[in-house]
Amino acid sequence: MYKAIVTGYLPKAEDMAKEVEEKANRMEKEGFDLVTISITGTAKAILVFKNNNNGEI
Repeated sequence: MYKAIVTGYLPKAEDMAKEVEEKANRMEKEGFDLVTISITGTAKAILVFKNNNNGEI
């Protein structure tokens, strides 16, 4: 199973990196691994996670 999360407006790279790190760590605790990230032209990030429990939730 995949899950996507969109961050809020984060125009500063340091703030975005911190937010991505926090979300990735939280999702890892929930059993998801970060697969990819895209940065939009509106200073938001789209993070895509995959369940690392082989389909078990």
